[in-house]
Amino acid sequence: MEQFSEYLIPFIGLKNGIHRFEFKIGNKFFEGFDFLDYQNAQIQVDLVFEKKPTHLELNFRAKGRVIVPCDITTELFKLPINATFKLVVKFGLVENDGDDDILILPHGSHDIQIAQYIYEMIVLSVPQKKVHPGIAAGTLKSEILEKLKDLQPQEKPPSDETDPRWDKLKDLLE
Repeated sequence: MEQFSEYLIPFIGLKNGIHRFEFKIGNKFFEGFDFLDYQNAQIQVDLVFEKKPTHLELNFRAKGRVIVPCDITTELFKLPINATFKLVVKFGLVENDGDDDILILPHGSHDIQIAQYIYEMIVLSVPQKKVHPGIAAGTLKSEILEKLKDLQPQEKPPSDETDPRWDKLKDLLE
């Protein structure tokens, strides 16, 4: 976790009140998590850190973009990132990291590692299916799209003819 030392916030020396932190997230950050799905990540994360006498409130906001392949055509495109996340940190006897929005640190803790929270906020803000915006707009010309159009099933116009086997079954209803 040494590569994430800049995401370790020592709160023991901070006065009660609001503190602001800024982080520039790039590919190297994601490589630390062995996550290589993004190319040329450029994300700004702003953290509003509010220290209160009994707990801490962390409000994350991520804004930027990553380059990802389209799930339909594999064409690369810029996907905007815009995400927020709120974390409340309380102090107790036992550390708890099971709840997504509340973190309980043992009494006597003096810092908090936020790299995992930033990582999860960004990764979870990306849609499960990534579709190039040119597909919806109809402006993307791709060999794969043309092949998909050719392979699409052709609709047959409805015919008045019925299958004779069904006609025999209809006779049973009478």
